Amino acid sequence: MSLLVVGLSHRSAPVNMLDRASLSLDAQTKLLQDTVAAEPATEAAVLATCNRIELYADVDKFHAGVAELSTLLAQHSGVGLEELTPHLYVHYEDRAVHHMFSVACGLDSMVVGEGQILGQIKDSLARAQGLHTAGRLMNDLFQQSLRVGKRAHSETGIDRAGQSLVTFGLEQLALGIPVTTWAQGKKALVIGAGSMSSLAAATLARAGVSEIVIANRTADRAERLAEILTEDDGTDVLARAVPMESVPFELTRADVVVSCTGATGLVLTAEAIAAGVEGRVGAQPETVRGKAPETTVRGEVPEARTAPLPPVSTGADEDCPLDLASVPPGFSVMGEAAVAGMDAATLEQHAAWAAGGTVDRRRAARRGGDADRADPELIGALAATAASAGRIPERRRPEPVAEPPRPEPVLYLLDLAMPRDIDAAAHRLAGVRLVDIERLAEASADAPMAADVDQVRRIVSHEVAAFGAAQRAAHITPTVVALRTMAADVVAGEIARLEGRLPGLDDKHRAEITQTVRRVVDKLLHAPTVRVKQLAAEPGGAGYADALRTLFDLDPETVASVSRAEESTEKNAKIATNANIAENRGPA
Repeated sequence: MSLLVVGLSHRSAPVNMLDRASLSLDAQTKLLQDTVAAEPATEAAVLATCNRIELYADVDKFHAGVAELSTLLAQHSGVGLEELTPHLYVHYEDRAVHHMFSVACGLDSMVVGEGQILGQIKDSLARAQGLHTAGRLMNDLFQQSLRVGKRAHSETGIDRAGQSLVTFGLEQLALGIPVTTWAQGKKALVIGAGSMSSLAAATLARAGVSEIVIANRTADRAERLAEILTEDDGTDVLARAVPMESVPFELTRADVVVSCTGATGLVLTAEAIAAGVEGRVGAQPETVRGKAPETTVRGEVPEARTAPLPPVSTGADEDCPLDLASVPPGFSVMGEAAVAGMDAATLEQHAAWAAGGTVDRRRAARRGGDADRADPELIGALAATAASAGRIPERRRPEPVAEPPRPEPVLYLLDLAMPRDIDAAAHRLAGVRLVDIERLAEASADAPMAADVDQVRRIVSHEVAAFGAAQRAAHITPTVVALRTMAADVVAGEIARLEGRLPGLDDKHRAEITQTVRRVVDKLLHAPTVRVKQLAAEPGGAGYADALRTLFDLDPETVASVSRAEESTEKNAKIATNANIAENRGPA
């Protein structure tokens, strides 16, 4: 076994890097095909989830395999190799198996113990099988990973160490309120109809939302999911499907939005969300209009806009461009700190106001009347500097100003997609609360580890040892079979020679002699073959197969033909099993 895994995850890369390196289904297909076409790899599988991208392969050379797999990941993700390399991790042979089993058990998940990964592993294996890139090693590894993951969840309380990503995300939206209480009566919009979106819809239905709207580019899948939710006896939720074109309207009705699609660009822009909030509340709040970002397309730089300037006045304090209500006691509204960081236009207006306006009398009382004349001159000089530089550099940190409390959210957004579906700028909108993969990563870092995690780690270690032993034993089996085949051929040849020398030998004596010779050969081979299997199952035992072939001068092609015959038999058995399962299920 020469199992190699090269990948990156939320543990090795920031969320924006995972976002950029994410692989579409088409990209995964091409990556698998190119991997098995490369020289070092004979079989491969890709595990791509919202917070990990891993390429598994059976390679014959370690260093060449690492170089090739890293290059292929960079090519198909679109991220340069030099930029991607610092975030990659590499595991080989038993360490690769240990990593895979840990992933299957949820130990390496963003939320420890979540069970969604098992479905993703199953999908990855099915994809590799469909493309014929999964051989014996990939099939054994992924199928055993599923068994180990199920064992961990059934024999331990790993589920208590964390929740599924959906449940954890809803808990973050609810801000400490029980999800079942928080969700009561709310209207939900779920964008996407894949496995994660379906789980989100089912979770929201069980939590008590009154309505779920499913939006998906494929209408049939959305309608099917809505039908399943409606027919669920455990809930009385109203579910319906809508086309993606209806999402802007549904945003004005929804209280909760969960999005998880395979789109490569934004599904919900900050502008669309702001419009949804405005349509929902009737008149858009001033804070929403003031803070709504101009960016609607990823990577687009918003056009600079200058807020309308208040009219210049030489009179009362209320004409000052600054917010006097937020100025702390003892702070001069015309001093250096007051104007630090102003743009040139605002600074000029402030200078005009200061030249004819009133001053902070508390400061004037301390410094005397000369302060009235000093401040306008200073501000005028600063304004002249800003007119040429565009902005005056800060000379000292402005006094902190308490921000007004944000209004209670009217729209809750949960983005479970990678790359992200929802514009990250939406978190600045008043009346909106956004939780995405990055926010979940930060929140889960502080989640307590359950005591059951240690038990799962022991299960993983035991299963890794057993898997390695089985793989090493399987590696030597073709050699043992070839040895016994050679011995049977020797016996058959010697019996044929005996018959030529003793043509009058009756059937009874011929059968007795043949059985005796076979028993002798079997006894001579029994101890060596049993012992070599035991030795081969131990770490470093692969060399015993080579020794056996050398000692008995076995033909390598004979050994290889036995391996091919075994793989063909296993493949036919799996095809027959799948056919029986399909037949028992009947038409879909």
